[in-house]
Amino acid sequence: MQNLNGLDMHPEEFRELAHHAVDWIADYMRDIRHYPAVSRIEPGALIDSLPHDAPETPEPMAAILADFERQIIPAITHWNHPRFHAYFSVSASGPGVLAEMLTAALNVNGMLWKSCPAVTELEQVTLDWLRQWIGLAEDDKWFGIIYDTASISTMHAIAAARELADPTTRTEGGSRNLTMYCSEQAHSSIEKGAISIGLGQHNVRKIGLDDEFRMRPDLLEQAIEKDLADGKKPFCIVAAIGTTATTSVDPVPAIADIAKKHNAWLHIDAAYAGPAAIVPELRHHFAGWERGDSIVLNPHKWLATPIDVSVFYTRHPDILKRAFSLIPDYLKTQEDSKVVNYMDYGVQLGRRFRALKLWFVMRYFGREKLAAMIREHVRLAQLFAEWVRADDRFEVASPVPFSLVNIRLKSASDAANVDLMNRVNESGVAFLSPVVLRGKTCLRIAIGNIKTTEEDMKATWDAIQSAASGLS
Repeated sequence: MQNLNGLDMHPEEFRELAHHAVDWIADYMRDIRHYPAVSRIEPGALIDSLPHDAPETPEPMAAILADFERQIIPAITHWNHPRFHAYFSVSASGPGVLAEMLTAALNVNGMLWKSCPAVTELEQVTLDWLRQWIGLAEDDKWFGIIYDTASISTMHAIAAARELADPTTRTEGGSRNLTMYCSEQAHSSIEKGAISIGLGQHNVRKIGLDDEFRMRPDLLEQAIEKDLADGKKPFCIVAAIGTTATTSVDPVPAIADIAKKHNAWLHIDAAYAGPAAIVPELRHHFAGWERGDSIVLNPHKWLATPIDVSVFYTRHPDILKRAFSLIPDYLKTQEDSKVVNYMDYGVQLGRRFRALKLWFVMRYFGREKLAAMIREHVRLAQLFAEWVRADDRFEVASPVPFSLVNIRLKSASDAANVDLMNRVNESGVAFLSPVVLRGKTCLRIAIGNIKTTEEDMKATWDAIQSAASGLS
């Protein structure tokens, strides 16, 4: 029999290698601008560079770390790059990275309160702090829980809405008579959520937009009335504060009135923009969101917290629990009735200690510094839009309420705009993504990294202008 004593890495070896890794991380975060914003390797290149067969014998960590730098890093698209403007940035700040290291070392599972009290209780406290920051009233009894991403948060919102509208679905299945509503600009995760819980795409109504890409309440009302006439049961409406394509803000107060009239669950998708509610002068964008039955916001998008941490609030935790609680004998405990077992409020059983990194970030920066970061990103977006408007070749393609700017080469084809985007991305200076607005392809430039400066935005704009000059 093989002796497995001391199988794991010796503490002193770990200490030495960990110091090396921390030095690498510190240098990486300091020198992030030295890397191309987007990986430029060919598809399959990393696969081809790695051995086909798994290792049978131990390999020295020095060789593993060397291969990490030699093979993995060239295949990394650097989401922590200050000129990563595609999608929405996920900004890993120093305190968040430190917390992730500690989380990995602790390796706890917060499925039950008893399985790790710190996971549950720190999550409760941290999410209550965040609730205070974003201006949700304590009297409304908001219950908070951390999921991994907004897609999962939204799926849970839809499932809770279905539970409220048709409790028999939990045991009997089927929900073809139910209909839900979102705007044409709604994130794809909303439709995916409907697919995931068995509602079906055909029962999702996509409501038309006004001139600023916001859901039109009159069209929402018309769609609901038609479904009622057809014998359907409207059960859920999703309104967005900060859509993915344009960061437009749906008219939440009017939508909330319609939801109340028809007894429909109102879910607020503020995954990107939600953190901006900590900034007093931006709070007007969030008018009416306290009337929602649930809200999602992602600290990993705009609160300098490493991915993944998606915060879900609901005023109806009893409905959420009713939708998901299922307790086998081996998970039954005898704790006080006040104890929260987060496994009862979602699909997943195992739960990472995600609250730790958010707690670190909130304490290290405080609301004032994080608000200053968001405020600066909004300023940079307005400044960037001014630069674009000053160049007769370009146009700003949508309003700029937060820190996203959509631009387009005027009088140019979609293919030319895509070519322009590809040239910028291939340069490595910045990473942009496309978006189609009113049938035309535009360049989408999101600002959200903790290190992004005016100089970074100028470098991005210079790269765009240079690429445009090179188009035939």
